[in-house]
Amino acid sequence: MTNRRTFNRPVAIIGSAEFRTPVEPERNEVEMLMPVVHEALADAGIKDKKKEIGFTVSGSSDYLQGFPFAFVGALDAIGAWPPIMESHVEMDGAFAFAEAVEVLQHGPEVGGADTALVYAFSRPSRSANADRTLALQLDPYLVAPLWPGQNDLAGLQAQAMRDSGKFADVPAVEPTHVEDGAVALVLAVGERAEQASKKAWVTGVDHRIEAPALGVRDLTTSTASKLAAEGAGALDGTIDAAWLHVLYSYQELLLREAFGLNGQPVDSDAGPIMVGGLQRIAEAFKAVSSGTHSRVLAHAQSGACLQQSFVTVLEAQPSPKGVERSSTTPGGDS
Repeated sequence: MTNRRTFNRPVAIIGSAEFRTPVEPERNEVEMLMPVVHEALADAGIKDKKKEIGFTVSGSSDYLQGFPFAFVGALDAIGAWPPIMESHVEMDGAFAFAEAVEVLQHGPEVGGADTALVYAFSRPSRSANADRTLALQLDPYLVAPLWPGQNDLAGLQAQAMRDSGKFADVPAVEPTHVEDGAVALVLAVGERAEQASKKAWVTGVDHRIEAPALGVRDLTTSTASKLAAEGAGALDGTIDAAWLHVLYSYQELLLREAFGLNGQPVDSDAGPIMVGGLQRIAEAFKAVSSGTHSRVLAHAQSGACLQQSFVTVLEAQPSPKGVERSSTTPGGDS
């Protein structure tokens, strides 16, 4: 069983915006991000970001942009003067979302906030070699020096699934998905959340990590995904639909098994690197806030072969017991 605790301040997503394209030929990351942030703020009814947003957090990769502390440059799209309370995770924006939910548990009087802006962005089509960059997160002694590509590692997992005999048909590994894009979400607690014209309540958040060494893991299952779903309260059989962060088609088989999805509508997509997971949350938010579904799961992943899994549950109504999540939280740099 996972170690869970109750959040005292229910959190709601109250606005979102997205942009994605196969290749952004002209604009840099800041120019690409700025209209998305403004659209998300407008969607949430935020008129004065300086006064109405208490915490800002982003997800991106400095390696993809090609220079240290590249995420600081993106603050030009946000506006960091007068000084703002800001943070960053070198991961998909979904993990920045987890940090925002945590910060919102503490009011401004104790260093927290009542509102938060979460965003993610990337432009891998023109700025970096994604295979070389992502290989840096592998075992530094035995695997990273081989510089395996994303497709190579996915092929190992897909073949392990075929050899196991547990799956009737395992899809072939498709070419690496590359897109440019940005996503922004606005979160709130208390009166601001209650009065929002549209909202989806965050009633579960969890993030789990498996060993980076592929040789000590069972690649025919996703233990991290199952534990994250359990910690987020998503395994009780009441999920209406799921938005899955799937980089390769075969991964949907593992995630359906881990989440116990049997017949529920599933929307699977990869999205841009560092953005796709937060985009899954944004799409799930739209489904709940529009009344299409009442209780949904959104998933994000990072690392090779589903090494890191994030799950959040969104609902039309707040949990009467508050929000539950695992005691583990993603790390980042501030």
